[in-house]
Amino acid sequence: MATTPAAAFEALMSGVTSWDVPKDPIPSELLLTGEAAFPVMVNDQGQVLIAASSYGQGRLVVVSHEGYLLEAGLAPFLLNAVGWLCPSPGAPVGVHPSLASLASILQGSGVEAQIQPEPGEPLGVYCIDAYDDTMTEELIQFVKCGGGLLIGGQAWYWANEHGSDKVLSKFPGNQVTSVAGVYFTDTCGDNGQFKVSKKVPKIPLQVRCGEDPRQDQQQLLEGITELDIQTGAIPSQLLVHGALAFPLGLDASLGCFLAAARYGRGRVVLAAHEGMLCAPKMEPFLLNAVHWLARGQTGKVGVNTSLENLCALLSEHGLECSLEPHLTGDLCVYCCVAYSDEEATQLQEFVAEGGGLLIGGQAWWWASENPGSSALAGFPGNVILNCFGLSVLAQTVNPGCFPVPSPEKQSYHFRKALSEFQAVLNHGGGNLEKSWLARLGVDGAAFLQIPAEGVPAYASLHRLLRKTLRLSGLPAVSRENPVASDTCEAAVLYLATELAHSGNDCSQLAQELGVWSCSPSLSISDHPITVEIDGSNPGSEDAWVSTGLYLQNGQNAEVSLSEAAASAGLKVQVGCHTDDLTSASKLSRAPVVTYQCSMDRTTRSVACLWGGLLYVIVPKGSTLGPVSVTIRRAVPAPYYKLGKTSLEEWRNCIQESPAPWGELATDNIILTLPTADLRGLDDPEPLLRLWDEMMQAIARLAAQPFPFLCPERIVADVQLSAGWMHAGYPIMCHLESVQELISETGMRSRGLWGPIHELGHNQQRWQWEFPPHTSEATCNLWSVYVHETVLGIPRDQAHPALSPPEREKRIKTHLGKGAPLNDWELWTALELYLQLQEAFGWEPFTELFAEYQTLSDIPEDNPGKMNLWVQKFSEKVQKNLAPFFEAWGWPVQKEVADSLACLPGWEENPMLNEQSLCPRDRVRYFL
Repeated sequence: MATTPAAAFEALMSGVTSWDVPKDPIPSELLLTGEAAFPVMVNDQGQVLIAASSYGQGRLVVVSHEGYLLEAGLAPFLLNAVGWLCPSPGAPVGVHPSLASLASILQGSGVEAQIQPEPGEPLGVYCIDAYDDTMTEELIQFVKCGGGLLIGGQAWYWANEHGSDKVLSKFPGNQVTSVAGVYFTDTCGDNGQFKVSKKVPKIPLQVRCGEDPRQDQQQLLEGITELDIQTGAIPSQLLVHGALAFPLGLDASLGCFLAAARYGRGRVVLAAHEGMLCAPKMEPFLLNAVHWLARGQTGKVGVNTSLENLCALLSEHGLECSLEPHLTGDLCVYCCVAYSDEEATQLQEFVAEGGGLLIGGQAWWWASENPGSSALAGFPGNVILNCFGLSVLAQTVNPGCFPVPSPEKQSYHFRKALSEFQAVLNHGGGNLEKSWLARLGVDGAAFLQIPAEGVPAYASLHRLLRKTLRLSGLPAVSRENPVASDTCEAAVLYLATELAHSGNDCSQLAQELGVWSCSPSLSISDHPITVEIDGSNPGSEDAWVSTGLYLQNGQNAEVSLSEAAASAGLKVQVGCHTDDLTSASKLSRAPVVTYQCSMDRTTRSVACLWGGLLYVIVPKGSTLGPVSVTIRRAVPAPYYKLGKTSLEEWRNCIQESPAPWGELATDNIILTLPTADLRGLDDPEPLLRLWDEMMQAIARLAAQPFPFLCPERIVADVQLSAGWMHAGYPIMCHLESVQELISETGMRSRGLWGPIHELGHNQQRWQWEFPPHTSEATCNLWSVYVHETVLGIPRDQAHPALSPPEREKRIKTHLGKGAPLNDWELWTALELYLQLQEAFGWEPFTELFAEYQTLSDIPEDNPGKMNLWVQKFSEKVQKNLAPFFEAWGWPVQKEVADSLACLPGWEENPMLNEQSLCPRDRVRYFL
């Protein structure tokens, strides 16, 4: 039995060589929104006039005029349709009396069709026109239980009689077919040319219909002028991508935090954080939402037990409301959070058959816990929501108070923006605001992450984008030719990148877009290269393991490994420039240029439009041991490993390799740099031995194992998401810093403050950090330590901010203000630690960092943590340091000060003179 849309289309079109459509009937254009729905017949205007879908265990074929069901010239198709709809061989075929001629056509072709007023038992196929509203529930259940429904009609005449604004929700045929995502519209279909497609036709990006979502929007926002979403929680952004979905709340950059949709016979309202569903300030909206979701019915409202405050709020306003652990069949509206997909199918059917769903949740936490996985595909809420045309993104919205969308002004909508964007690229027409363009790139990239395989609603858009981008070409973005984020060029970069990641043929796309000029021309060979990697990772974070290979732009590499390795949670990554530039106002490269995929099978094809070095990601705690990885269609990249790579191997590699990026590695640090810069490095060994000395010092001060459990990484990039450099894995730096990283003589003479500062950030721990005060301060302890103990550069020469005059001025300024804690940051905060180090050496720091790794029950608030540090450092040096910390403005608690009073006083306290002065006198003394 044909199950996929492609197989179903083939079954429906078997032997059909032409569409012998009668000219007199004027059909209605069909709107397809369901994930199972697909076009069968499309005219030369792109209008869908015959469609198929499934619901529950059954199937539907929807024809846009009942006259087509009575046309003998369409007999080959009608026979195929009945055959595809039939749940089992020999199942009965019933025909409603209004379609008696259809029974004759079927009987004349050997089908035992019977005239009967309603579907019967056992389940079979039933044929009916779209004008009977007496059997709606019966027909839905007939299909849901496994029956096949062939239904035909047009809605434009009904719209003339009843109003175009009621067609989608009230037209009798839509009461049935909408549950499967197919709607008759009030738009007349063109009777011109009909091409017999060889594969499933594309679904139109937009279909005009008389029902305007702004009417729903007004009802939901009635009496509300602004939406205050400052609830103490951080909401996600929402993606509104369905034809019948619409935004309700937008921030200034068109980030959506509240949205709604019609789906089937029901409705959905989505909030970007469940806190919005319980906030008293959202009460007017929540009441509007429940009334809109109920569609005028007075049934019971069920509230999931996780939203107890919402239940109380609704009950206070007289709504029949009860707490429910699960969705039950007697509800009119159900309210829940988006963190479980256990009831996804039940919720989708509940809405399709007329229920109202109020749901909320954010996806950024899920994304942080599932790196390398797309929230659009894996977040439980999106498993429920995607089919409604609504999705929750990993990106966040800054909470604020926002005006509601004006009903007179058309709100941003992904499909509308994409349609205008297509017109701009294809014809130079279209009317796209810059704010829409900036949003479109982000939303389009997100939409393309929704799994599209076997889902025509999504695959059609992929096809449309592929064609559009092929015609437009890819902008030549670089530092010399940056692209503004609110331009068509930037949107193309977003869309092309994610289109390549979504399973499309990357090499074909790259050739069509002409991106081969973006990197040197590489000689690609199918000859397999096998590399041995270490599949063990004793560290606490996932680790990148370099393969020493580079993948060309758009090229597909084939990666193979053993059965045991394929079940060990490994991933493959293309590229190392992981900064996401989505928030940048200008782009010197595409916003996202890396790609990761799970190696959950022995062989996988992996690609990235922008190419990049190839890595295997080994999960934390892995004990896999040595792993052989075989890769086809990649080339060797410059790679030097201290202690393993010979000088001859290095020189041959660096001169011959066409890859634009290479790496210098030790067991403790890996530098990823442009090949052009590496070519000037004749012998990397002295440089890397110095790097290892510095890394050993970093580990020593941090009381961490050496060699490192997982080597640190520093990667150079043409553009960063933040700062001149920033910490993380990897540490990112600008191309201007490359020479600083590879000049041994420069490091020994001038130092290396910035990179060591970032490596220090990676050693900071929340247990003894007091943000924001010490965030940019304590990391510099490593900079000072490395410069003095390894490079032999005193602190006052390592950085100009540490010259004695600058230090003295900072202390005086801070004390002159009364030592306010709010001003204790950056260099001022570092001064406290430097005074302690100059008095007691580095040992107390190293010992304390080690002890903190064993402590439990550490306070989570700054005052608690600061008092613990006062106590611990005092005990470590056997001096009462409470007066010293108090002089710096620390909130030393009386019980802590009292507990330290038994220790000797610190007579050399640099914050006091020889006499014991009160805090006010201390200020005077320093002034």
